[in-house]
Amino acid sequence: MQAWDTGCKGCTTYRPNDVTGSVLSVSSEKSDKAPADSPDQVSEGGEIVYMSDPLDRPAELEGNTYKVKWPDSEHALYITINDIVLNGHRRPFEVFINSKNMEHFAWTVALTRMVSAVFRRGGDVSFVVEELKAVFDPRGGAWMQGKYIPSILAAIGGVIERHMIATGFIAGEGMGLKTDPQAKVVGLDAPRGKSCPSCGQFDMRMVEGCMTCGSCGHSKCG
Repeated sequence: MQAWDTGCKGCTTYRPNDVTGSVLSVSSEKSDKAPADSPDQVSEGGEIVYMSDPLDRPAELEGNTYKVKWPDSEHALYITINDIVLNGHRRPFEVFINSKNMEHFAWTVALTRMVSAVFRRGGDVSFVVEELKAVFDPRGGAWMQGKYIPSILAAIGGVIERHMIATGFIAGEGMGLKTDPQAKVVGLDAPRGKSCPSCGQFDMRMVEGCMTCGSCGHSKCG
């Protein structure tokens, strides 16, 4: 161990030997499982559980572009929503947002990627509209076409909603799902115990005299 009087507390060098062995080791074996951060999968108890595959993107898609001029922004937002036709019905497939205002660049890219990923999962994705419309800007919203919009994200949600109505995906304004629909799970109707106050999972069990959650580890005994 060596130390210098430069503000650094110290530098330790570890060398493998016959007594202590090595601190770090490199395995040459390759795992057959996909990376933990791979899409379309979740980790459950060390095992990879694959979710439903996202919809494949066709070579061509039909879509519309909408212009949104937020009063506090010098430049307008241009929102493009592309649809895929399944069983004779159009449904939203991906979203793109473009603007000359670089202040919005990072979060609009993140938003479009996340929303597009949700759309490509299929099912009733109208909850995205209600989630965006429920976002309030602490600095205050703005009046647009005689209606108060609480944030620019809510304005984007309104555009997506109008597009869904025009394509027949939802019946009308305010008709979208209020929450993200949950996938059906086998055995969901089976009797369940108390839900965990921390994560909400029905996995509370008695461990060494304390009610402990098997999912997140929350314990009523602290």
